[in-house]
Amino acid sequence: MKFTPTKTDYELSPYTGLTRESWIEAAEYLLSGIFGNIKSIEDPVVMPRYETEVTYPSKDAPMWRYKAEIFEGLCRSFFISAPLIHIRPDLVLNGINVRDYYKKQVLYAVTKGEKNYVLNYSDMKELDKSGNPCACFQQTVETAALVICLWLSKDEIWETYTKEEKDRIAAFLSDFAHSNTVPQNWRLFNMLDLAFLNMYGYEIDEDIMRDHAQNILNYYVGQGWYRDGQSFDYYSCWAFNMYTAIWNQWYGYEKEPYIAKKFEENSNELMKTYPLFFDRDGFTNMWGRSGIYRNAATSSFDGNLLMNNPAIDPGLARRICSGSLLQFLSRDDFLWEGVPTLGFYGPFVPLVQSYSCAESPMWLAKALLCLHLPADHPFWTSKENIGQWEDLKENETLVTTLDGPGLCMANHEANGITELRTGKMVKDKTDLHGIWNYGKLVYNTKFPWDSVNKDGVQSQQYVVTYLDEEHPVGITPNACFWHGEKDGVLYRRHFFEYETQTETHWRTAINIADFAVPYGIMRTDKIRMFRRPLRITLGAFGFPDNGTEVIKKEKDGFKAVILKGHDHTGKEKQLAFTIMDGWDNIDLIHSKNTNPDSENSIILYADTKREKQYGYELYFLISQVITKESLEDFADDDIFPVKSIEYTDPQKCGGYGPVRISLKNGDCKVIDFEGIEGNLQL
Repeated sequence: MKFTPTKTDYELSPYTGLTRESWIEAAEYLLSGIFGNIKSIEDPVVMPRYETEVTYPSKDAPMWRYKAEIFEGLCRSFFISAPLIHIRPDLVLNGINVRDYYKKQVLYAVTKGEKNYVLNYSDMKELDKSGNPCACFQQTVETAALVICLWLSKDEIWETYTKEEKDRIAAFLSDFAHSNTVPQNWRLFNMLDLAFLNMYGYEIDEDIMRDHAQNILNYYVGQGWYRDGQSFDYYSCWAFNMYTAIWNQWYGYEKEPYIAKKFEENSNELMKTYPLFFDRDGFTNMWGRSGIYRNAATSSFDGNLLMNNPAIDPGLARRICSGSLLQFLSRDDFLWEGVPTLGFYGPFVPLVQSYSCAESPMWLAKALLCLHLPADHPFWTSKENIGQWEDLKENETLVTTLDGPGLCMANHEANGITELRTGKMVKDKTDLHGIWNYGKLVYNTKFPWDSVNKDGVQSQQYVVTYLDEEHPVGITPNACFWHGEKDGVLYRRHFFEYETQTETHWRTAINIADFAVPYGIMRTDKIRMFRRPLRITLGAFGFPDNGTEVIKKEKDGFKAVILKGHDHTGKEKQLAFTIMDGWDNIDLIHSKNTNPDSENSIILYADTKREKQYGYELYFLISQVITKESLEDFADDDIFPVKSIEYTDPQKCGGYGPVRISLKNGDCKVIDFEGIEGNLQL
């Protein structure tokens, strides 16, 4: 059953209707599904799971992995219940008092000998046979959730424990807080554990705290983003920019004012552009790992509001948070047996990581932490607004480029969609899963990425196939180097089979140059090949196929295919793919179980070959994908926007010199890769 709010106010919230009472309803909706699977107050939060080989615990998993699932279920569901317990301390679900349940289960989790004991760090280290001196365990993650939830419900739970019970919990937390952790966003978990202990009078090692904090600060790359390991993704927002705000309140402002000030400055810097990552409806893009956390990406707005001097417009923040909440909760495929699915909308295995279990999607409850804000807070009382979307002129696209994390957003007034172009990515060449999450050419808020991988075709990715091999196999780029934006054109480079053991001149690459048009992105990319003959394909976005009209058009020597149909929810969808220079044909393939929105999908793709080992042939591949949420026909000038393509070199192949693209609307873009070699960034 999908979520349908009953307490709405379209004067206060003209875009979503959602109020604080609506959010309370949403929290009860999620928690009711979870408690529907809990038979008694003694049972752990272990939810039903559909079989998949990706998630943990596997059948032969060590005991501590099963314990990790119990702790994950407890703490992540506590994210939903903690603010709700403070608002409604007598809430009963499935015959169980929610406050009493979590008070009891937290004690079970930290108490040796109890059935639901989840093991402390020392216990797991003793059981670990890997020989890894820096071993760390999933339970570390959940300890941070636990201390946040104990803080949110301190009057109802934490303060009702006896001193002995508090000491027992504190000893469990201290064991994790002072032990090894993963050297990226996990440092924040240890910092919060330490800060919680310090806040309640327990002794901590302040040198450990300071070492973690300075490391977190030094992961910062600018524009509000932190480098989390190698990659950039929403962890910068639901971890770095949420947890640092809580840490500031508990510890930083008092004990480490320099670091706390920097965390606040970074959060405020993020708020200058972070609203532009969401579309006009507030939808979150399916991009980066842990997509099953969904609208947890909006929690950084709440984090900013926790700072002493927040920068975010509260009416805009609530509009985005509410829009993203409805993006997921209003769908009929969002829950499986009452619990958020392992997917983005419905179940979608290609999105799921091995570190996830059936309870992992409850991390999305970070978005509901805003319920800790009192009813008279501006987040709840300000009128919803759509920020910079309001100022866009007809058919205008606002492009925002962030060189620090290598991210570029295009906010299209014409269709209300936000498209994200990413860079600074390296994955193992066998890691298709990671490449889908980070290496697509474009991520679209209304057309989430499709995992199709057949016939040498992938969505929103180039695929190269060497035709001189006995059994040719399509190869996907596994590295993206960032160059940046110049005169409205974004420059990147994609490498195929990138690896440090082999110099890049022995690798096929494509220089990427693209720019925004009113409904999408136009590509003017240049192939760099060390080897031929080969076949090159480029897929468009996966299109949900619930009965699709396919229309073919030709004009000005260019070809286009238009798809018209509906998504799983019945919303109208339209996509047009146009090929210009460098391509031979457009074709389509049908796929099944590769699209997060619908069981069946269609992928349009362009196709071409280069036969001669050293042939001075067309180097540029020029194409365009445009989309909208309507079946109303695109204008011909939207589908075929190019007036002329002018090459500088004598043979008009684009081998050297700039290329001039003149559009029918009067715009002109000059594509020039000169100098890219000296400024490629990761």
